[in-house]
Amino acid sequence: MWLASEMAVFARVVDLGSFTAAARALSVPKVAISRAVRGLEKRLGRPLLTRTTRRIALTDAGRALLPYCRRIVVETEAARIAMAPLAMNRTNLRVLADSAYGRLLLSPLLPRFLERFPDIPLEVEMLAEVPASPGEEWDVLIQNGAPQLDGLVGTSLGTPPVILCATPAYLRVHAAPIQPAGLAEHAVLVPGIAVNQLRLQRGNQQIQVPLLPRLVVNDPAVIHAATAAGTGIGVLPEFLCRQGLAMGKLERVLPEWSAANVLDLYAVSDLRRASTQAVISLVEFLVANMVPVLGQTGGAGRRDSAT
Repeated sequence: MWLASEMAVFARVVDLGSFTAAARALSVPKVAISRAVRGLEKRLGRPLLTRTTRRIALTDAGRALLPYCRRIVVETEAARIAMAPLAMNRTNLRVLADSAYGRLLLSPLLPRFLERFPDIPLEVEMLAEVPASPGEEWDVLIQNGAPQLDGLVGTSLGTPPVILCATPAYLRVHAAPIQPAGLAEHAVLVPGIAVNQLRLQRGNQQIQVPLLPRLVVNDPAVIHAATAAGTGIGVLPEFLCRQGLAMGKLERVLPEWSAANVLDLYAVSDLRRASTQAVISLVEFLVANMVPVLGQTGGAGRRDSAT
């Protein structure tokens, strides 16, 4: 990334004839122009310009490199022109989010984002279903799973494990199962759609556990509340249980096992918008603030995964 920026600056210096003119054209201090050219020369291991108090001249290496640098300037300007209509058609940064995880993970971060970026107005909508196709009506989509459609690019925000837990009060009345098959004797609370079996994993081992869930809700916050109330054994993202486990209000059930269908939350953008500064600011903010929450146990996730 820095190499491309330095090459563009080098082309400006040559075409405008001086460091001062390039600084004026790019609206940056002259020292920044000098630093960029010196950095490019250092990376390439050879001088590109000879400098005197009155003029600059290209070295052989500078002449060989210049056409490539000019090409970067041309392509950058073409991209700016192509993106301009998109920027003009939208005043707000429109963010769509899976309703459950958007409410649990995105909502608490919004005040901090608005405070840090007061010039970026947000329009946020929580969705029951993610959009079926890319379109003009949104900038960033928070969803479970990598983007599967052409024209979309995604950045993983974290892959938290999904664990089983219950209150000590529930486990005093209903002895904790020793083996996964024992879950069939318990009230199991499951987020998602109706299921008649639960897939568990331990290391590389995976098994299917038949069960009839006591409660199925597509919102993990509801499952968490029911679990905390002592209703049964909840199948929950670890980050939701972390505080309850630390305070002794919840206990792990079958602690060597976790649900095999792990979460993989992504910030998804249309390729045409992914390079806009507002989108970059939001995605980088989410990586800095959401990944530590989700990744404390489950890993920090992957960056810049594209279809």
